[in-house]
Amino acid sequence: MSSNRILRRAAAVLATLALLACSNPVPVHPALWQVDGPHGERAWLFGTIHALPDPVDWHSPPIDAALTASDRMVVEVARIEDAGPVFARLARSIPQPPARERITPALRPAFDRLLDAHKLAASQLDPLETWAVALALQQALARDADIDSAHGIDRALVASYPRRIEELEGAARQLAIFDSLAEADQRALLDGVVKDGSASSVQDDAMARGWAKGDLGPIAAETRRGFMADPELRAALLTDRNRAWSQRLAQLIQQGARPFVAVGAAHMTGPDGLPALLAQQGFNVRRIQ
Repeated sequence: MSSNRILRRAAAVLATLALLACSNPVPVHPALWQVDGPHGERAWLFGTIHALPDPVDWHSPPIDAALTASDRMVVEVARIEDAGPVFARLARSIPQPPARERITPALRPAFDRLLDAHKLAASQLDPLETWAVALALQQALARDADIDSAHGIDRALVASYPRRIEELEGAARQLAIFDSLAEADQRALLDGVVKDGSASSVQDDAMARGWAKGDLGPIAAETRRGFMADPELRAALLTDRNRAWSQRLAQLIQQGARPFVAVGAAHMTGPDGLPALLAQQGFNVRRIQ
């Protein structure tokens, strides 16, 4: 074989290996806790991220061992495909003022820029309730930043788990939380999404990097900034849910279940997070990854 043919073949092999290397999911090491009760009860808490730009390899010996030892998986929403129809049903009720009029006047120019930048027509948003305008705008920001819920860890876990899967809320109950907010709180949510819109990719990157290495700092920071700094919104979207979930999980564990609990990593942070709340109920909670 000539030297030129050898070089061409070697180049082709190297190109193929490079392509395979690029297509392999990046390994990550998100946070995992083990929860033990006084009579041998056991559960695990795994902080997930709901959307990512690319697939990642989240498997590890501690996570795989916990999945094997568990008897069920507990997630926020098991049937993610239900979210679209539920959103369509809840998002429209009585006629609404134009979406732009429901935003603080000082933020209306930023709202206009976001619509232009993300190719959204006001006519698409005007019929929606205010909370739904906020979520639709947030979804457009994520889509244009190439952040995809198809790469979310929740979906991968649900798709691969071979045993029973239970929902803490389900799509209907989760979206009903937004739908039941007072109009003033819905407008605060929309203002927050508009205000954060230009910085959303930077914030999302920081959260994703923190999640990938098990650093809860950037995630905890996001639970106290933007619209989450509003006490009513923070209570409705985070702390009230955490308290309800911790009580349900405590009952499950005490009844002898061995749940692998996979919910958004924001629900694991600080004194209001699930690890702290379960520890307050007498469980031994320790981080194992």
